[in-house]
Amino acid sequence: MYDAPSLEKTVDQKSTKIAAKDVQVYYGNTHAIKDVNVDLLDKTVTAFIGPSGCGKSTFLRCLNRMNDTIDVCRVEGDILLDGEDIYDKRVDPVQLRAKVGMVFQKPNPFPKSIYDNVAYGPRIHGLARNKAELDEIVEKSLRRGAIWDEVKDRLDAPGTGLSGGQQQRLCIARAVATEPEVLLMDEPCSALDPIATAQVEELIDELREQYSVVIVTHSMQQAARVSQKTAFFHLGNLVEYGDTTQIFTNPVDPRTESYITGRIG
Repeated sequence: MYDAPSLEKTVDQKSTKIAAKDVQVYYGNTHAIKDVNVDLLDKTVTAFIGPSGCGKSTFLRCLNRMNDTIDVCRVEGDILLDGEDIYDKRVDPVQLRAKVGMVFQKPNPFPKSIYDNVAYGPRIHGLARNKAELDEIVEKSLRRGAIWDEVKDRLDAPGTGLSGGQQQRLCIARAVATEPEVLLMDEPCSALDPIATAQVEELIDELREQYSVVIVTHSMQQAARVSQKTAFFHLGNLVEYGDTTQIFTNPVDPRTESYITGRIG
């Protein structure tokens, strides 16, 4: 009997965008992340799930060197973006963060106009040669953030005056304005109401056509809805990583099953 190719098989054929090998993270003497090995795929949404304090956000912040800003934090091992070591001394973290954008838990628009929020990154990275090119980048980014139609007539208004859900979509537009290749999202919906959450989830689904998206979420339902791959973290260990359907319906590790069924966490 002929089996139709499953979605999981087609996803598996996608290339590795970020490869983490033997990653360890220390905060002073505390060993926060232990021996993480994972390949994150291009044009795929990967969800990091696990109980609070399990290391999922800490590991996410390794992927664009946000942990560099914490004095007591030390990262060991290799993290390769398209085969290049992002922790190489020759890599400029500012340039890296243009390639690996980040959206935080709480919407954090700059205290600037909607236009200037989005134009900020392209300006500092020299992505536009003139005002017309910058206008084009801003419009394209706001469209990718699924907020253009709501703000196109008030681009001079402050970004901080938008609703919470609009602010988060503005932050997504700001993150994609520098033409990143990877988009990291640290619980992007936890401060939003259900309607705004649904809008952001729909947007995440669209964004994976162009980016590798990695999302930390405390909501297993959200992980199941938006991701194709899921990684389960527990006590600083990456316990299990695989296709989202498999992780949720037929996990290999008993700790994953305990978390999915609500016995731990």
